[in-house]
Amino acid sequence: MAGGRRMSFVLPALGLWLAAIFMTAGQPVAAQATKRNAPAAHDAAMFTPSRECMACHNSLVAPSGEDVSIGLAWRASMMANSSRDPYWHASVRREVLDHPTRGADIEDECAICHMPMIRAQAHAAGRKAQVFAHLPIGRGEEDDDLLAADGVSCTLCHQITDERFGTRESFVGGFVLAKPGRGGRPMFGPFEPNQGRTAIMRSVTGHEQTEGAHVRQSELCATCHTLITEALGPNGEAIGSIPEQVPYQEWRHSAYREERSCQSCHMPEVAGETRIASVAGEARSGLHKHTFIGGNFFMLRMLNRFRQELGVGALASELDSSATRTVQQLGTQSAELSIAGMSLAEGRLQFDVAVTNITGHKLPTGYPSRRAWLHVIVRDRQGQPVFESGAIDPEGRIRGNDNDADPARVEPHYTEIRQPDAVQIYESVMGDSRGMPTTGLLQATSFLKDNRLLPRGFDKASAEPDIAVRGAALQDADFAGGGDRVRYVIAPGSASGPFDIDVELRYQPISFRWAQNLRPYDAPEPKRFVRYYESMASGSSTVLAHTRATVGPSRADDSR
Repeated sequence: MAGGRRMSFVLPALGLWLAAIFMTAGQPVAAQATKRNAPAAHDAAMFTPSRECMACHNSLVAPSGEDVSIGLAWRASMMANSSRDPYWHASVRREVLDHPTRGADIEDECAICHMPMIRAQAHAAGRKAQVFAHLPIGRGEEDDDLLAADGVSCTLCHQITDERFGTRESFVGGFVLAKPGRGGRPMFGPFEPNQGRTAIMRSVTGHEQTEGAHVRQSELCATCHTLITEALGPNGEAIGSIPEQVPYQEWRHSAYREERSCQSCHMPEVAGETRIASVAGEARSGLHKHTFIGGNFFMLRMLNRFRQELGVGALASELDSSATRTVQQLGTQSAELSIAGMSLAEGRLQFDVAVTNITGHKLPTGYPSRRAWLHVIVRDRQGQPVFESGAIDPEGRIRGNDNDADPARVEPHYTEIRQPDAVQIYESVMGDSRGMPTTGLLQATSFLKDNRLLPRGFDKASAEPDIAVRGAALQDADFAGGGDRVRYVIAPGSASGPFDIDVELRYQPISFRWAQNLRPYDAPEPKRFVRYYESMASGSSTVLAHTRATVGPSRADDSR
């Protein structure tokens, strides 16, 4: 394998005791018994570093021959790298600078998603979590440093109980962790444990294998992926709040609620019976890959490119594969496009573009820096462009987009487009207490626009406020559950047909304005991210769907 070999060994000593050697960041690291492995230490510790889990949950091969090692898939995901995310570092610093009197509270709140184990331990000890105290990642071998480096890790998710699932109290990191039992802290999995093998996990990690079907419920994901953000005034006082990201609520209001769970898409099931552990593991049906495929291919590539500065542990080849899988899923399981209603008469070319959202939530969903848009090009008989809307430039700007040109403006939602500087952008745009666009989470009190594509079965008329459509899309009859339809009316002038119509739906995880608004902050983290972004901006977007058609004399009307 590129980057070196991975090995694991079972070593008998005083009954069942385990050590393992595996590769981290291309260098061998021994996952050995330490003071954390003593029973007394395990009883006190809430969490275990991932390397102790990886000892047994790697070297897994599906019947197809695919490597489905849990630890290696996870460590190349955004879950594992949440604490290394340089955009998060920059954003937390920005918020602290904007609201200096609430700095400690901001670090504690921002640790919910990106350093959840550190935060849980801090709250258990009666104190607030710190973010910058644990940076840079990978600086030491102390327990807190290892848990900070692990981001969202094994012994966090697998200790969450189903208590309060689906309720408001469970959101914003309001999960409930299992209490320790006689055999250690429960570690929930979907399978019935083999009692004869539980001693292995207990001896290495201090955790007790426990069956818990709830780990396959969408409500587990919702505990952290439902975030309500409180806005702060000039003196640090609360002045409002926004639903920063609510993909679970979007899913629950769609037809997918009865069809698929979050895990079914983002943790695809392995076909056939597969061993779930390399050490005395049984073959089971229903193992899910721990790839956690999401939408942030751009950050995965950024983590890989600046791996040394960010303390990345996954191999370069693993992160490259993770980014490639993400782009592939985005390009095949996000959206569909079609062109209809084409006509060419009296010097006017007209056609409709229909966009279908085939995900189980809004598209895009999650963090509000994300956007998707229609890039439309019409070419004449000689292949020369006569119209183009939605081109992206090398700096990551969408040409014609009002907000990329001016941070105080917002590109409207359109039912019909006639000019090249009009672009149909599917996005959520936050507004501050003055009604001005903002990318500061703790300044935002409302959404000025939310026309992100709705999933099938989503009724915008009955949607609760947290998932409501905002702006002109609310009155657009062609913008409904399942997608949108936009009419293009073009005057090709003296150009001769037939005309080729080329349409793609593009997607950008971190849009231009969200990066550029960090530029004024004189601090290392924002400056570093802006430097990263500008070096990679030309690759900041990808294509979710594409279609072509031809209209005009002497050629077929549709050559898709």
